[in-house]
Amino acid sequence: METVDRQTAGYPLQGLKVLDFSRVLAGPFAGRMLADLGADVVKVEPPDGDVTRIWGRVQGGVPGYYHQQNAGKRNICIDLRADGAKELVFDLVREADVLIENYRPDVMPRLGFGYEALKQVNPRLVMLSISGFGAVGPESHRPAYAPIVHAETGLLHRLAHRGGIPFRDLPLSVADTNASLHGLVGLLAAIVQRGATGGGQHIDIAMIDATIATDDQIHYALEDSENTGPLPNEVWQTGAGPILVSADFRYLWRMLTTELGIEDPTTGEMDLDTKIRLRREAVTAFMAGLPDFDHIERNMASINIAWGHVRDPATMRSQPTAEARGAIVDVDDRAGGTRPVTQSPYRFSNATSGVRGPAPHRGEHNLEVLSEWLGNTTTDVEFLTRTGVLHAGPEIG
Repeated sequence: METVDRQTAGYPLQGLKVLDFSRVLAGPFAGRMLADLGADVVKVEPPDGDVTRIWGRVQGGVPGYYHQQNAGKRNICIDLRADGAKELVFDLVREADVLIENYRPDVMPRLGFGYEALKQVNPRLVMLSISGFGAVGPESHRPAYAPIVHAETGLLHRLAHRGGIPFRDLPLSVADTNASLHGLVGLLAAIVQRGATGGGQHIDIAMIDATIATDDQIHYALEDSENTGPLPNEVWQTGAGPILVSADFRYLWRMLTTELGIEDPTTGEMDLDTKIRLRREAVTAFMAGLPDFDHIERNMASINIAWGHVRDPATMRSQPTAEARGAIVDVDDRAGGTRPVTQSPYRFSNATSGVRGPAPHRGEHNLEVLSEWLGNTTTDVEFLTRTGVLHAGPEIG
């Protein structure tokens, strides 16, 4: 069954060959974006499968979380410890432009697939390694998923401190996706440099580095200046539901009183706490009196204040901009229907991008990939399967 659109004319990364050894999120997300940009991304999956194959709704044998991060890729399933696996991987590396992995730093070298070994096979190879604490450092041995990095980089502390809530994790894996996107930038920069030098290189991305580098609030903590920042954005209840208003309350109050005619209920004799309470009560009443989103938009636009509907993510397809820009699209669900998946965010003036099909089954493209990349025959692939190097399926569900 052909599941990936092989026509990539007009895609920026047409012809780029990628071996994706990664699992879960930080590596697979980078591979997914490369596939959306036209690269031939081949996921190299172990026989026991990516752990995300047990997360999410199963359709056509493919669970939702795995589908989201691996849509548009092809898949070969290799037991890296089997006799003959090393030679097969080296053959694939000779043809590859890029290799992505996100094991702990000691794993690939222990298997014989560290960068020093791979560059002897293909000096032009660009290898992207993503790990929690990087390849060099006192904690490089530590396993890390996004919540571990959220804790170590102070995000959980800041969330609890500013929100007055117990310590708890974030509702998305930002440490993974930040590392993935920074890895993607580094990888593409290395491809550009390779065009000038002819040589590849190894990119070491630590999730902790990427999270710190992308944290626009960290300077308040580093400089002990939390009190110099703006007041936090607040959520207000309106007749249409909750909205977040992106404005310091002091500025919001000034605009509401000077431009929209809200009367100040306070007097000069009142203490500060009383003034704040009464003014907040006045704003609460004003917001509750806005009956629908048209009134909200007109009032906020008249004072040039940004606002956002506090939306249930289950309704994301009806968000006006997401709907208009096709941020969520339907792809083949491999069971006679379709399923939703997020679209590539890249919009080019003179190029094409976008998800090119559903996620693959384990080992689904063993013959197809080895035939195209290496010229292997059906007999060759059958032999590798009999000897335990290659595996396939079964589907889930």
